[in-house]
Amino acid sequence: MNKDTLNTYNYFSTPIYTIDKPEWVNKIDKACDKYIKESYKRDKKGKKDFGHSYHSTTMLGDKNFTELQDYIGATTNNLLNEWGCDVEQYKIYFTELWVQEFSRKGGGHHDTHTHWDNHMSGFYFLKCSEKTSYPVFHDPRPAAMITKLPMKNPSEVNYNTASVHIKPRPGTLVFFPAYVPHQFTVDDGSEPFRFIHFNLQAVRKIIVGE
Repeated sequence: MNKDTLNTYNYFSTPIYTIDKPEWVNKIDKACDKYIKESYKRDKKGKKDFGHSYHSTTMLGDKNFTELQDYIGATTNNLLNEWGCDVEQYKIYFTELWVQEFSRKGGGHHDTHTHWDNHMSGFYFLKCSEKTSYPVFHDPRPAAMITKLPMKNPSEVNYNTASVHIKPRPGTLVFFPAYVPHQFTVDDGSEPFRFIHFNLQAVRKIIVGE
């Protein structure tokens, strides 16, 4: 058997980042209360096709989230720079910032989707535990997904892995490329699951007049 050691090049890697920022949880969760209450009044049965899930209107422009937005924006700029993007020619904008809650009635979920017209997406978890829903991320390469072979050890993460998940904790902040397909598992409703979504886009400065 040939046991030569081959040179390995990890091209086309897909990064997912997490960092714990628990110091903002109480303040931001309280600021989200009014948005969730409005959502409950507006969608008494929850968002259609998402079970008992309540989705706020935009929170962009609300000063209660300025510190969070500043951190997310600066981190996104740094990450795009690490990827080798020419960020000096671009300005980072939030396109969306909203809060979602899966209620105690259970059934809250979010089917697989992408945010194809953005560059960075992410979540900030406010109310969650081992009992609540969690995000699942799928291999973004269509051709690779078509040709996946069975795993020898399904619990192992390697080059053949089709999906991974993150168990959220209050204060966990997640960043990932917006093209990555992701979903949220069906929540059993044992306790509320509340989290913020965000999307950011890099726009050429010449377009916005800078």
